Amino acid sequence: MRRSLILLKALTYAPTGGILAATTTSLPEQIGGTRNWDYRYCWLRDATFTLQALLGAGYVAEAKAWREWLLRATAGDPADLQIMYSLDGTRRLSESTIDWLPGYEQSNPVRVGNAAAQQFQLDVWGEVLNGLHLARDAGIAATDTGWHLQKALANFLESNWRQPDNGLWEIRGPRRHFVHSKVMAWTGLDRAINAVERHGLDGPVENWKATRDQIHADVCAHGYDPDRNTFTQFYGSHGLDAALLLIPRVGFLPYDDPRVIGTIDAIQKQLGTDGFLLRYQPQHDDDVDGLPGTEGAFLACTFWLADALHATGHPDRARKLFERLLELRNDVGMLSEQYDPQTGRQLGNTPQAFSLVGLVNTARHLSGSTPRASDSPGTTPTDTADPHR
Repeated sequence: MRRSLILLKALTYAPTGGILAATTTSLPEQIGGTRNWDYRYCWLRDATFTLQALLGAGYVAEAKAWREWLLRATAGDPADLQIMYSLDGTRRLSESTIDWLPGYEQSNPVRVGNAAAQQFQLDVWGEVLNGLHLARDAGIAATDTGWHLQKALANFLESNWRQPDNGLWEIRGPRRHFVHSKVMAWTGLDRAINAVERHGLDGPVENWKATRDQIHADVCAHGYDPDRNTFTQFYGSHGLDAALLLIPRVGFLPYDDPRVIGTIDAIQKQLGTDGFLLRYQPQHDDDVDGLPGTEGAFLACTFWLADALHATGHPDRARKLFERLLELRNDVGMLSEQYDPQTGRQLGNTPQAFSLVGLVNTARHLSGSTPRASDSPGTTPTDTADPHR
């Protein structure tokens, strides 16, 4: 944990508090392939996970600096929110290729910039609200400007949650109704409601509650496959998504809900590779991302699986998986984004903040230093018309 926290500190740009996703560009997700991206930017989505890691380890000053960067980067019209920014908050991250470079082990193109910055990813609004909720519960004081922004973000979710999006994994294919995105829209509204009811802030709480219930009912009706007893990657999909492991973690459903247990089991069967997890199946018949090639096991998702196993009564399996993940680190404790179990090689950009944060948070979960059902104590799923709840 200490080594991972030191690396997160090293990924932090001191003048602004921004934390890079990684320090490299175009290290491939498949050797010789084209899934090569520029990760030298700050992703808003990482805010919640990073704040969990920093606050849980007692690094309040670093968490506060990250929160301040987050507030500065997201200031303005919520409709103009980007999923990522540069270290200094720059918005323009145009993507281009450096065609005269051969790429790492002939993996090309080599990219500079990231076109995903212009995607619509609904979950990011929920992630920002959840991250600021964690900071508020940790005693990092809210400001009038900060709460004004959060109300605007919640109102945006209220009006836009029905839109399809590009999803957590920045799919470069058609927009879909991704289940994780809808769940995070629910989460964002839930945290805004929490701020009003527990912290005495002002907001249209009854409207937010009504929308929160609508989202919950919609996801349970259209994002769940009763024949397979699992939630799906997107509405009507045959594929799965490791991000579905976060459904109980954010409080959308409890860990002991049969649909959650079924989803955890299905993900292990369909996305498991030598005990690790793919984030989704790129070559599944849904053809979700429209890109050639494959990729390795996604380390952050495998940490999420360890969390889920621990929370559903399998602590020995969770610890064993966690210890396997620890063995993947290099000699200075770094983890990349992905891992190839067949060759024993790390893949993708490095050091990857998402993977390091996963290590810290899972260590906390396995040690019993976080609540079992959710990282957001006091937040509980709402009552809906769903008869299975």
